[in-house]
Amino acid sequence: MYIPAPFRESDRATLYDFMAAHPLAVLVTAVEAADAPYATHVPLHLDREAGLLRGHLARANPHVRLLPAPGTTMPGLVVFSGVDHYVTPSWYASKQETGRVVPTWNYIAVHVQGTVTLHEDVAWLETHLAQLTDVHEAAQAHPWAMHDAPREYLEAQMRGIVGVTVRIDALEGKYKLSQNRSDADIAGVVHGLSELATHAARATAAEVARRKPAR
Repeated sequence: MYIPAPFRESDRATLYDFMAAHPLAVLVTAVEAADAPYATHVPLHLDREAGLLRGHLARANPHVRLLPAPGTTMPGLVVFSGVDHYVTPSWYASKQETGRVVPTWNYIAVHVQGTVTLHEDVAWLETHLAQLTDVHEAAQAHPWAMHDAPREYLEAQMRGIVGVTVRIDALEGKYKLSQNRSDADIAGVVHGLSELATHAARATAAEVARRKPAR
């Protein structure tokens, strides 16, 4: 990923926090003798201590046939995305000063380069699904648990999926949030985004303000 210096984030804890907060990722792997790689959107559970991402794919997903057999591995790329928004040059103070400004796009992205492995062991799948469920049900007033469903139903559902892990071999974080602009331009971006009545704009404004460089 191309990351100019002002936008680079290398702190592993920060990147892990971002991945945990934005678990729906894109798993991309190469396909031999094909013109393009294959990608699947999949929620992934981060195991910080092990340096692993765990998820599962529908067995009917063609991506499964393109991944290595259980017990073998292949390289893969996982892409996590966060807030993003268009930035008009009309928000920059420097537009009035010099006119030498152009539009851009602010966004956050984290890339994981890793080693992909499939898992078909039922015990592995059940442990993974319980962890994933517990994490995402925690905020519910009445959390759903796997034992709430009939056992035979769960077993049938698990036969329709395969597990996948990605060992995290390298991490890249890009927080492109106007850090290369002057303080006045950054203030203009925050104000402009905050004036828009959308969650995406206001969430991006908050990140731009939080990432304002200390001069």
